[in-house]
Amino acid sequence: MRHLKSIFAMAIGLVMALGAAQAQQAARIVVPFAAGGGTDQYVRLMVAELSKRGMQVIVENKPGASGIVAADYVARSRPDGLTILMSSLGILANNTVIYEKLPYDPQKDFASVTQIAYQPSIIVGRPDLPYKNIKEMVAYAKANPGKINRGSPGASILTNLAPMAFEKMAGISTTHIPFNGDAPALQALLGAQIDIDGTSITGPLQHIKAGKMIVLGVMDRKRLPQVPEAMTFREQGFDIDALLWYSLSVPAATPRDVIDRLNKAVNQVLLDPEFIIKARNIGMEPRGSTPEEMSKFVKSEFDRWVPLLQSLNLPKQAQ
Repeated sequence: MRHLKSIFAMAIGLVMALGAAQAQQAARIVVPFAAGGGTDQYVRLMVAELSKRGMQVIVENKPGASGIVAADYVARSRPDGLTILMSSLGILANNTVIYEKLPYDPQKDFASVTQIAYQPSIIVGRPDLPYKNIKEMVAYAKANPGKINRGSPGASILTNLAPMAFEKMAGISTTHIPFNGDAPALQALLGAQIDIDGTSITGPLQHIKAGKMIVLGVMDRKRLPQVPEAMTFREQGFDIDALLWYSLSVPAATPRDVIDRLNKAVNQVLLDPEFIIKARNIGMEPRGSTPEEMSKFVKSEFDRWVPLLQSLNLPKQAQ
């Protein structure tokens, strides 16, 4: 009997030890872009704050195919809250228009945790270009068809699609060159391999301050505080706004209590005054939400952008 009790006690101890080990296991936020880009910088800033609060989190970069690589990876992961996707409009909506077939279902395979930030799309260029703003770029593009090479962090990302919609509006075209993330595109711009780049303010901010890049236009109703001299598209005569937003998603079967714990931890960081200052210094505006608010917002963005993209008659891409 004592032998059986000893075995039982050992078994209980083993289960508790395994549970403790699992509890201490670090969560991973999977970023669908290369390391060093604007979004990656922001996620790492947020993760550093979560770590200070006792939550073990690491960042894992899985760039490729406009977020498909990262999204498919998280969709197939165990729904335990330890594998989290940094989501965006491209992953949760636009990829359905851009690609022939997706290995994941953006509406069924994920559950929303929270929004984490937003920022306007911008177009940056080299300072040696013969145009210094969007209005001048349009005039140049009309006089020199096919002469502008435009980069982006990926085909289905808003910083490519919003410029495409703008080009249709303005009656011009550029040669699009997609990259696997913001950082490679910006490096290509610095190396004069492309002329302009659709991006956000976070990645190029240091280069703008150093005089190596200029902002041609901001796709928002107000100017950016980081570069107040840069005009909005509206100020230059073009009625277009395009806000990038970022959120956290987990596999759809993740228990609600796990989602709620993640939501609470992240939103505490997003509301911290010191974190907000740090975020704004890299061009991000922190914004949280409940899981329900985020799900509703994703649907509204899907309903807004997908029909617009379908109207562009974009050729379907294979993965």
